[in-house]
Amino acid sequence: MNIRFAKKEDLPAVLVMNEASVPHVTSEELSEMEYYQNKANPFLIVEEEGELAGFMIVLQKGLDYESLNYKFFCTNYDDFDYVDRIVISGKFRGRKLGTALYQYLAENSDQKYITCEVNLEPPNPNSLGFHKALGFNKVAEQVTEEGEKRVALMVKRL
Repeated sequence: MNIRFAKKEDLPAVLVMNEASVPHVTSEELSEMEYYQNKANPFLIVEEEGELAGFMIVLQKGLDYESLNYKFFCTNYDDFDYVDRIVISGKFRGRKLGTALYQYLAENSDQKYITCEVNLEPPNPNSLGFHKALGFNKVAEQVTEEGEKRVALMVKRL
């Protein structure tokens, strides 16, 4: 396993992986992945067996970013890393790559909290269980995307 920062040439493969994970993550265009590459801190890639196996996009407070979930954390927390999305390719699930990405983030963060959201509707029980096992606690719920999604807003204190 290798964890590294995303490069521009990774973005098309990241986009394909992202789209394969909809509705658990929001569908994006290549221009939005380019935005993340410029604004995320960090935008991590995890490789396994020489392949791009997953990614994690992390944002901090103070960005011009329209996500209602991000705005919740900006309103309620001062020092946080917001995991906008974490995706592991189906081929590589169950190998602790997501855990490794979160561990890398925790070891390299200077924030007090790691925050994220997990879909409750449509349900994503695997992600909810994964985040609870990592020590995340639900602090609120929020309905987004004009009622299409309901999410658990989750926080882990570092």
